[in-house]
Amino acid sequence: MKIIIIGAGQVGGTLAENLVGERNEISLVDIDHEKLHELQDKLDLQVVAGQGCYPEILKKAGAEDADMIIAVTNDDATNMITCQIAYSLFNTPTKIARIRSNQILRYREQLFHNKDVPIDHIIAPEQLVTRDIAHLIDYPGALQVLEFASGKVSLVAVKAYYGGLLVGHALSTLKEHIPNIDTRVAAIYRNGKPIRPLGTTVIEADDEVFFIAASIHIRAVMNELQKLEPAYKRIMIAGGGNIGAGLASILESNHQVKLIEHNPQRAAQLASELNDTLVFTGDSSDHELLLEEHIDQYDVFIAVTNDDEANIMSSLLAKKLGVRKTMVLIQRDAYVDLVHGSTIDIAISPQQATISALLTHVRKGAIDNVYSLRGGAAEAIEIVAKGDEHSSKVVGREIKSIKLPPGTTIGAIVRGDTVLIAHSNTMILEEDHVILFLVNKRYISDVEKLFQVGAIYF
Repeated sequence: MKIIIIGAGQVGGTLAENLVGERNEISLVDIDHEKLHELQDKLDLQVVAGQGCYPEILKKAGAEDADMIIAVTNDDATNMITCQIAYSLFNTPTKIARIRSNQILRYREQLFHNKDVPIDHIIAPEQLVTRDIAHLIDYPGALQVLEFASGKVSLVAVKAYYGGLLVGHALSTLKEHIPNIDTRVAAIYRNGKPIRPLGTTVIEADDEVFFIAASIHIRAVMNELQKLEPAYKRIMIAGGGNIGAGLASILESNHQVKLIEHNPQRAAQLASELNDTLVFTGDSSDHELLLEEHIDQYDVFIAVTNDDEANIMSSLLAKKLGVRKTMVLIQRDAYVDLVHGSTIDIAISPQQATISALLTHVRKGAIDNVYSLRGGAAEAIEIVAKGDEHSSKVVGREIKSIKLPPGTTIGAIVRGDTVLIAHSNTMILEEDHVILFLVNKRYISDVEKLFQVGAIYF
């Protein structure tokens, strides 16, 4: 596939890195010459220096025969104009744009059509991050919660702790502990390295375990791996931007929410817009302020300002002063690695959420969902099985007879409204939603080929 990416920032650069390894022809456009040369030195792609919304620059990048254009600069207007020009002058089949402003997103249904603003898919990072944090609030103790098949099934990452019912026992005993619930461990990471989950694999404390189950059973399975945490009730949010405001709006009806915003005008605006959230002006890294607001009585402190350093420092302070759990929004990948293993409980990367959404639209075939995991090294995908036993390598076959790429696990199948946890004798039927976990994402093209429809010769 021939793809033009406009914007070589963290999102554009990471996306290019993901796609280059999958035999795509990538052109990367940006005004920053130095950044382009840096990426060209390590990736096999074409770079074009210039404004991505200029017709001549797009032509130079190969727009005349491109299959897709992805505009992910930091400027919403540039992204929208780029898609308009790609459609009007080059008739580019698929156009994707990152849009961050709520002032634009609230009119998305009226605006984004070929007869108006021709964008096929909108990626809204703040909304994605807000959704991800809300899921973490719903499942106390989870490190990640990924939903598939319209929320019917979830893939959840948890850390196994001393005292967990399954710690020190083989995976095969999981069924004995929860006989009425079917689940499957899709992957285990021990000391940062993947371990293939077998029935004989013994769970150790501090293992990061990815398991898949029907969403209604998630809490029961989590209880086997760690002492089930009580529900979060009192939440303090630092930062009144789009994410902080969106979170408060979602959580305030069922939680006691306080929001700290340093800008008095913005704080006043939020106080008038939110119904049950207590909004006040201040510095979230102010020791005295946190003490006065009794941070030690709160369940979660969520730092979502647009300043990584401020988020990290205020969360470290909140943890020191006694808050139960901290969640931190971090833009820079280097900082995510830095806080790993610190007293900060969960680091949230908007880049990973954005990349996952973009890959969902870029992947070939009938892929419905893609989640980029473990810093982009692993992936979880939902793919719809098409064809029949004569045209498909998976339809009409039991899982044990399907030759999956190395490190790939089929975790579950959603058939209509029924969730089937995958076992060796489970058969895949046409229109099944198949959820797979790939320890190594370089095999994604092999998975796509496996699910392609075509004549099968025996």
